Amino acid sequence: MAQNKRALVLSAHSADFVWRAGGAIALHQKKGYEVTIVCLSYGERGESAKLWKQDGCTLDHVKTERRKEAEAAAKALNAHDIQFFDLGDYPLEIDREAKFRLVDVIRKVQPAFLMSHSHYDPYNTDHSYATKVLMECRMIAQAWGHNPGQKVLGAPQLYLFEPHQTEQMGWKPDVFLDITEVWDNKRAAIECMAGQEHLWDYYTNLAQNRGNHFRRNSGGQAGGRNARYAEGFQSVYPRTVDEL
Repeated sequence: MAQNKRALVLSAHSADFVWRAGGAIALHQKKGYEVTIVCLSYGERGESAKLWKQDGCTLDHVKTERRKEAEAAAKALNAHDIQFFDLGDYPLEIDREAKFRLVDVIRKVQPAFLMSHSHYDPYNTDHSYATKVLMECRMIAQAWGHNPGQKVLGAPQLYLFEPHQTEQMGWKPDVFLDITEVWDNKRAAIECMAGQEHLWDYYTNLAQNRGNHFRRNSGGQAGGRNARYAEGFQSVYPRTVDEL
């Protein structure tokens, strides 16, 4: 079991962490990590079409419903903490005050690793913008001159989770995580996202495909672990090791 290990997942919208890192969250919680999720927005404008099609729908109603969904999903994943910055979406805009707020969270959590979106997303610039800001905030959190007296951040790895249209994003996974043992948690979290039901089967199929990639890269289909479900990630920073 992990001792005092923590992780932080940054989600541009309130559902992103479920599709792309739900398995990683549930698995690391099971291993003893405390995983904090930060949702920069609720995805209320651009990712809530099903809710907006209801008669008399309002912005506040959509935000309330998306928050309920995200909280239920985090509970299904046994996440340690979920926080909502409510910065708006389409476009997502993060000012200096919000950046420093995120830096405070990073320093408080002291994560062993971070997770966020791909570097490039021409279909949803909120996603790639969130990661750009996270990298900036990681840098600030490492600076001794920022709020002297606080514990500074070390150098946690940043893993980029899989975008929706992978081939268009320049995203190349170099890590596959077997999430088979927590798949039921992830599927339960997926089903909390009633506003985006059209994505449920897509991300189930994707997890199965990545499970196949895990098997093929862990000793071959015959000799490797029989991972049925997996998630893929792209690491940003070099890894420091004592042996290969």
